Amino acid sequence: MGMVESLWDAGEMPLHDGLYRPDDTGLELHVDGPGAYHPDAGQPIPFLAGGPFDVAQAIEEHGVDGVDTCFRSPLPNGSGWMSGGGGGMGNIGHLARLNADGSLRWVAVMFNSNPFIRVRYEGMSAVLTNDWGNRLTLDLMSPALR
Repeated sequence: MGMVESLWDAGEMPLHDGLYRPDDTGLELHVDGPGAYHPDAGQPIPFLAGGPFDVAQAIEEHGVDGVDTCFRSPLPNGSGWMSGGGGGMGNIGHLARLNADGSLRWVAVMFNSNPFIRVRYEGMSAVLTNDWGNRLTLDLMSPALR
């Protein structure tokens, strides 16, 4: 079992922006803070995936924090689940895609997104809403999010 999977099973996540997989690989993420869109609730949140990074180094440098889950919702095609919530001091948001058996497929940690509180689906796109009412739409069929 890798570090990321062990952390997830223990109810923790890395404290660094990134898309983390159970095999301890990761992609850099950048999400602008929700304050950039307040007070106009309902604005889209930019979600920019970058290149790979060293997951072990990110965990060593930035540490870990507890996962505070706000929702767990079955995917429309029955292949698994979306889970989301927050962590830290209220500014951190996380999203996780789980396999049908509940095991981790990936977890995305976003230091400045604020917690995600709900999801709805448009086909295989997840439309996620944070606690400021801002939306993030993810194509769950894109190669990075499969």
